[in-house]
Amino acid sequence: MIRLIFALLLLTALFFSSGSVRSQVGSEQQLKAAFIVNFLKYIEWPEGNRGATICLFGRDTLGVHLASFEGRTVAGHEVVLRRVLSPDQMLGCQIVFVPEFEDARFAVVLRWLDGEPVLTVSDAEQFARLGGGIALVRGESRLQFDVNLSNTARAGLRPSSAMLRLARQVIGAVK
Repeated sequence: MIRLIFALLLLTALFFSSGSVRSQVGSEQQLKAAFIVNFLKYIEWPEGNRGATICLFGRDTLGVHLASFEGRTVAGHEVVLRRVLSPDQMLGCQIVFVPEFEDARFAVVLRWLDGEPVLTVSDAEQFARLGGGIALVRGESRLQFDVNLSNTARAGLRPSSAMLRLARQVIGAVK
């Protein structure tokens, strides 16, 4: 019961803090965009890769929804969006989003970013198990997320304990 109350309070904080997301939540795509932007607040990046650059790989599914966040300040940094197709274009990204229909290219993108301080996110259910950092998933009639601690640690990233408590599943650690 305490966990449920805490989760609800933290979700409220995630989505309504600094007014950045409240007006954005609506469709599932908008909600995915809101999750991605809020991940910037709850991940600790190593020195030298701090910022708020969200890179969209391949065919764009969230750009129109993320565009409303561009230029806003999140975690002390201005949100910047970039579309990327190659490893050199991913330099300076804090988050790389790979849409689920790019599943044939997951392995390539993850290989390009292996060991780099970049959070990889996808809306493919198995993404975190396949080597990604966070998978946005549908569960219990709502959008949730899975976190792979082994993969985020390999990238030098540290998800906050608050974020991990909200995750549907934490892979690579006892929850």
